[in-house]
Amino acid sequence: MENVVEAEEIAGFDYLKLDSFLPDEHKALVQQIRRFNRDVVMPNINPYWEKAEFPWEIARALKDLPIMGGLIRGFGSAGLDPMAVGLVGYELAKGDGSIATFYGVHSGLAMGSIGLLGSNEQRERWLPAMARLEKIGAFALTEPDRGSNAVDLQTTARRDGDYYVLNGAKRWIGNASIADVLIVWARDDDGNFGGFVIEDPNNTPGVTITDIQGKIGKRAVLNADITLKDVKVPTENRLEKVRSFRDVGKVLTVGRYGVAWEAAGIAAGVFELALDYAKAREQFGKPIAAFQLIQQKLVEMATEVTLARALCFQIGNLLIAGQLNEGIASMAKYNNARKARQVALLARETLGGNGILLENHIARLMLDAEVVYTYEGTNEINLLIVGRDLTGHNAIF
Repeated sequence: MENVVEAEEIAGFDYLKLDSFLPDEHKALVQQIRRFNRDVVMPNINPYWEKAEFPWEIARALKDLPIMGGLIRGFGSAGLDPMAVGLVGYELAKGDGSIATFYGVHSGLAMGSIGLLGSNEQRERWLPAMARLEKIGAFALTEPDRGSNAVDLQTTARRDGDYYVLNGAKRWIGNASIADVLIVWARDDDGNFGGFVIEDPNNTPGVTITDIQGKIGKRAVLNADITLKDVKVPTENRLEKVRSFRDVGKVLTVGRYGVAWEAAGIAAGVFELALDYAKAREQFGKPIAAFQLIQQKLVEMATEVTLARALCFQIGNLLIAGQLNEGIASMAKYNNARKARQVALLARETLGGNGILLENHIARLMLDAEVVYTYEGTNEINLLIVGRDLTGHNAIF
């Protein structure tokens, strides 16, 4: 019986039959993650989210999926293609935003920075253990007074012999308090941009990490404030291939690609929950799905999910073809994050009073959608990046 359950295909909403165009290995990967959501995430995540605690039992189980390191080839990483990476983010987000963010920060931003911008020696030194989840990664770019204006970093890295000495502050850094490998972005004596890897940051002199309390969304993933006071980092821990913000932008563009998929996944997750509920919930002698006003909500949700998913498939094709640029990635993130909020609200409405209960999962995902709307570039900044791409005029500053 156990083998029968393992082989069971778990359906997902796919109105345009896009999955039929996927190769068999992609379909198998999607099924693995859907089973992971069904068997590991959904039965266990709510208490962690409610208490704002990191779900180690769920996070550690991710290592059993062939997804760590995403696009990185070699060094123990998954070596997925762009479409597979997108599908992973989409399916994880259908289960829980915090788990999707933990994966995105560790595998995408942290491992991705090392894989894309590190030397072969640096990749060999850090990536295999990170791929096995023996070491957790974090990516420290945002500062207390530098969010959208991240290019104007105030954190400094002064050369002192065989070390760089870091001073500054970071904020909203995912995974920081549990990280073994913390990538801090700073400017050196010449004003050049650099990525400086702090190993075992929680036991490094001069590093203070404090988790941010009181979040209303993605409560099961940890975000922290970091202060850096005369922190010594060996020169060999500076990522070799970084000299400007444009280099970091390569990582951020891939990250924005992933968040577009994540936003679509949250929208699909709440819609599927709302559709199942509407078919099962009876009022006035029939399922509420039979009423016109509920059908209007369901059709609006289904349409936006379908369009967001189709957009994701196309940006996946563009990334495979080497044609995905910053403007297109920002448009996808802008659209899908905006629509995920709308779909989540309609899903909550569909459940009536039951929609505010964690046990029905939609309330958790609805608030997680609020976070997606703001991170990886606020929607206002993403809009203006698209505007710049269309017009040639920079309206950001």
